[in-house]
Amino acid sequence: MKLPCYITAMAKAKRRKPDNDNADDGGSKTEAAAKPRAAKSRPSRSLALTLLYNFLAVLVWVGFIGGAVVTYYSLDLPMIDTAALTRRPNIKLIDSTGWEVANFGDIYGASVNLKALPPHVPAAVVSVEDRRFYSHPGVDARGIARAIITDIKAGARVQGGSTITQQVAKNLFLTPDRTLSRKIREALLAIKLERMFTKDEILALYMNRVYFGSGVYGFEAASERFFDRPAKDLTVFQAAVLAGLLKAPTHYNPMREPERAKDRAEIVLATMVETGAISQKQADAALKSADKALQAVPNPEVRARYFADWILTQVDAYAGAADRDFIVHTTLDGRLQAQAETVLAKRLDEQGAKLHVEQGAIVVLGTDGAVRAMVGGRDYGGSQFNRATQALRQPGSSFKPFVYLAGVEAGYGPDDMVTDAPIKIGKWKPQNFSGKYEGPVTFEAAFAKSLNTAAVRIAQQVGIKTVVSVAHRMGITEELKPELSLALGSNEVTLLELTGAYAPFANGGQAVLPYAIDSITDKDGAPIYTREGGGLGQVITPENLAVMNRLMTEVIAHGTGTAAAFGYPAAGKTGTTNDFRDAWFMGFTADYVTGVWVGNDSGVGMKSVTGGGLPAHIWRDVMVAAHIGRAPRDLPGLEPQPAPDLISRFWQTLTGN
Repeated sequence: MKLPCYITAMAKAKRRKPDNDNADDGGSKTEAAAKPRAAKSRPSRSLALTLLYNFLAVLVWVGFIGGAVVTYYSLDLPMIDTAALTRRPNIKLIDSTGWEVANFGDIYGASVNLKALPPHVPAAVVSVEDRRFYSHPGVDARGIARAIITDIKAGARVQGGSTITQQVAKNLFLTPDRTLSRKIREALLAIKLERMFTKDEILALYMNRVYFGSGVYGFEAASERFFDRPAKDLTVFQAAVLAGLLKAPTHYNPMREPERAKDRAEIVLATMVETGAISQKQADAALKSADKALQAVPNPEVRARYFADWILTQVDAYAGAADRDFIVHTTLDGRLQAQAETVLAKRLDEQGAKLHVEQGAIVVLGTDGAVRAMVGGRDYGGSQFNRATQALRQPGSSFKPFVYLAGVEAGYGPDDMVTDAPIKIGKWKPQNFSGKYEGPVTFEAAFAKSLNTAAVRIAQQVGIKTVVSVAHRMGITEELKPELSLALGSNEVTLLELTGAYAPFANGGQAVLPYAIDSITDKDGAPIYTREGGGLGQVITPENLAVMNRLMTEVIAHGTGTAAAFGYPAAGKTGTTNDFRDAWFMGFTADYVTGVWVGNDSGVGMKSVTGGGLPAHIWRDVMVAAHIGRAPRDLPGLEPQPAPDLISRFWQTLTGN
């Protein structure tokens, strides 16, 4: 009878055990053979347990350290319900007709309500910025992992893992510093925001605060800025353009880079199709409207940047430190400004290289000193240095009106004689531009021909300190050295102050201070500053003014400035400095005073450029533009005198009255 197999096995084991206990040398071999097997199994189990224990220990420490980090950074998180939403106040500059000159600071539109927007507007944002927005808890682990893998493959940081909620946390409550501590706080705040607000409320916060470049924040402001319409009226394509801007506002700006904006919008539309926000048919229709939509984007060309920068330096003095949005109402004539910029650029493009002229500047004033146009250089993008207000240059003979005015006030008349001949003062030997001398000439002819030695003799006769006094009285603000070389314009001045000093010749003898701010209001129209007066009073008598305007009219009619003639009563003076380093034309009509300077920032001389050449041509072109639609008017002191009333005189003679 067979026994069960397990009983047979037990019996064999019992028989084997006594043999092993009484084993001889042969049995020792069996034992020795068994020991290595036992030794191998124990270390294997021990290593596994050790690894398990170490892993658990690491988890505990990671949890402990992670908890400590979270606790540490949670202690100083900002209070979400009380944090202030700070921004730079916006300062808007407008011209005399309401045309926007420039914006400084931050531009915010009204807050948008998601329910008031067409669905494709928020959908465009979510699709391209955070397609898992409605499913993650504020931090998207999957998105972070995807971004890390993408960056590793690219070998550079090309994709971010921040969610919309994290961006809200950063923009509203944190600094933009790229540090680990800031990223930790950002993540913690994002989770906290998700607990306190609904997804739609967080998305609305984002859309109202996100940056679009050029100081523009929020969808409402961006929609008005780029498409001149409220956000509720944005088309599918326009929404895609704005959503696409968020990645790189400057790179995809539809004003300056319409093709890039279109390409980026196409990517956004494709993403919207992938996420189910729109159909392929809607995306195709949106792309068909692209060209028309982008053509409607405002002209990106920015005018009057030199003027705008100059104004910005003055706002605090008139309105105090900007703590709210300002609207600065300026004296600028936007139409004339654009034409002046065009004239300077065109003339320098055409003749600059040939004449070795790199730069120029223009100032146009109303006769009351109001700045109507200011061009501080050839190209603001290439150089922000304002040559109209910051450059100190020698005016040359354009300073001579103050010398001759001092002479007129000392008793000289147009027909009085002065000597044009070589003269030596110490080691200084002033010479005429032509190198020739005319001997005795009339006061008027000496001025019209800009004879240097005659001007020096007049200054010597009246006293150089008198000339300094007259120049300051007329509006020159720079310190002037009382040296006879001043008669030839050796002292440096700015174009703006020299143009302002010519204004009394145009307005009847009233000195002015050039100004450009009429008023400042807040964005609701409440007045902050209003200009009242500002003139310096009468500085030339009517009789002396008539003489001076007669002299300066002759410059354009028959003297060195004939190239400036444009068919209206006008007067002025040319100026050229040694080695052709500076060339000026300063002149006026009864409506405008305009100054033009050309030269090189380095001080290198031009190629035979005089005030009666390139500057006079620029002056004429600008004045033609300024006088469009204006009737000619006689200059002060040169108005035709009414014919005598012979009948009244005869009656007075008869009656003795």
